[in-house]
Amino acid sequence: MTGHTNNRRKGKSLKIFLDCEFTQLNQDSKLISLALVSESDEEFYVELTDTYVVEDCSCFVIQNVLPQLNLRRYGKSLIEAQRSLRRFLDGLDGELEVCSDAPNWDWDFFVNLVDVKHQPWPVQVMNQPTNLISHFTQVNTEALEHVELCDLPHHALLDARMLAELFKILLSQLKVSL
Repeated sequence: MTGHTNNRRKGKSLKIFLDCEFTQLNQDSKLISLALVSESDEEFYVELTDTYVVEDCSCFVIQNVLPQLNLRRYGKSLIEAQRSLRRFLDGLDGELEVCSDAPNWDWDFFVNLVDVKHQPWPVQVMNQPTNLISHFTQVNTEALEHVELCDLPHHALLDARMLAELFKILLSQLKVSL
């Protein structure tokens, strides 16, 4: 992100785990749903109702992502989702570190939902994502031996919960091996 200063302050940050579902893997991709799960188990989840049409979606997304949506319960327009996300972020204490297993995709969707074009960047949110894959590859193989990995369900909230849980498990494994 250009134009944003680094918000790092002294002390520990709160990790929030980000996952998104979107129409397809290309530059014209559009956001379908976005989830955040904090280390302290606060959750934000939204399914967008006005950012895409089914024709924008790949066959994979039509078969695996769209059937899992519950627009009646979680659906919001882009403007409603932006406001809701701001309220969620404002309700969390401390500096927020956004963590993703796919930051090259998820971060831009997050930034667009935060709506930095119309509002200042939230001061409590670090202006760069943390790439979980690079963190996970630095973990020694002994710590990973006891972690069971399953396929992600391609549902943003469930995937964000899994990322948060995997991080907790790996952190506890590292503490045991230290």
